[in-house]
Amino acid sequence: MTKMGAPFELLLDRLEPPVSAVIADIEVRWGVGFGIRRNIPVSLFWTMSATFLSMLHRFNVFSQNKNIPVEFFDCGDQIPGISSTDLADLGEVFKGNDPKVIKLALECISWVPKAQYLLFTSVYELEPQIFDSLLKEVEVSQLSNVGLFTFTFSHLQAEFPFPVYPIGPAIPYLEPEHNCSVSAADNSIDYLKWLDYQPKGSVLYISLGSFLSVSSTQMDEIAAGLRNSGIRYLWVARGEASRLKESCNGEMGLVVSWCEQLKVLCHSSVGGFWTHCGWNSTLEAVFAGVPMLTFPLFLDQLPNSRQIVEELRIGGRVKTEVQDEKLMTREEIAELVKRFMDLENSDGKEMRKRAKERSDLCHQAIAKGGSSDTNLDNFIRDIGKAATF
Repeated sequence: MTKMGAPFELLLDRLEPPVSAVIADIEVRWGVGFGIRRNIPVSLFWTMSATFLSMLHRFNVFSQNKNIPVEFFDCGDQIPGISSTDLADLGEVFKGNDPKVIKLALECISWVPKAQYLLFTSVYELEPQIFDSLLKEVEVSQLSNVGLFTFTFSHLQAEFPFPVYPIGPAIPYLEPEHNCSVSAADNSIDYLKWLDYQPKGSVLYISLGSFLSVSSTQMDEIAAGLRNSGIRYLWVARGEASRLKESCNGEMGLVVSWCEQLKVLCHSSVGGFWTHCGWNSTLEAVFAGVPMLTFPLFLDQLPNSRQIVEELRIGGRVKTEVQDEKLMTREEIAELVKRFMDLENSDGKEMRKRAKERSDLCHQAIAKGGSSDTNLDNFIRDIGKAATF
């Protein structure tokens, strides 16, 4: 990312008319500096939750002390504006990941206050407390004493004196919403054909992400647990697909190496999603109204899991910690998924009702006059005005 800046500027120098505004992913660290040098407005684009941005920003402020003790993460104090998350969760995120990744994340976050606008892929109604703290012009401080250190916590609005625009869910929702079954044009897609034959809400969809996964031993336990549970499942296993197909494919289950995830989640036969809690996957499941079993593996996935289970209350946990290396047995998995997919269970009915309500909020947000639709219009208007000066 750092080597792209100079060639990018050379390219822009050749463009006519000249560039008058920039939208850059927060990871493109040179984007803001480019705007400052050229005196043109820059909007940063954040593709994770607003909650995680808030956590990173606060940690960035704390870390300027350079001597944060281990006990800092064990004090149990809540992070202002995030009722389900405390400093122990923040410590879990940072202690459970490569220091190089953390350093990069904090460096990216340090550029945010220098931008003029901030776009989110989230939906206001899914994280109202966080967005309200970003939008209000009131500074709120809280003191926390940990050992010999005292830290001051400030709500983000004191740090980001510019407009923020939640415009999500930023997912490819236009196509699959009313087209989730197989048509004559795509009858070669076997997994959709298979879903068409399953009862409504009966299938557990499983995807643990594109880049990280669990051990082969744990994968074998998951496979055995699914078989023993007697539930129907569609499992996207990527690199493991060929091995797992031999033991898992059959009348009750199907293993594939890839699928159109949103189309699957919107299919009427899908009643649950076992997910690694990546933010895009989370947004797609919320949009589709599908409850989740959370299995966080990396970085923002732990706080995303907490949001799903404790804030939105549309899911349950498979594992609670990113670094939890305890092998989950096939017996535990079978019992867990049977309980989760029981459509007659009273708790499950309430969870599915809430999932439908959260889905309705997403659909309302992107409808004409909804919060995301309005925010996108406002952003285009605001950055357009700034670009003319």
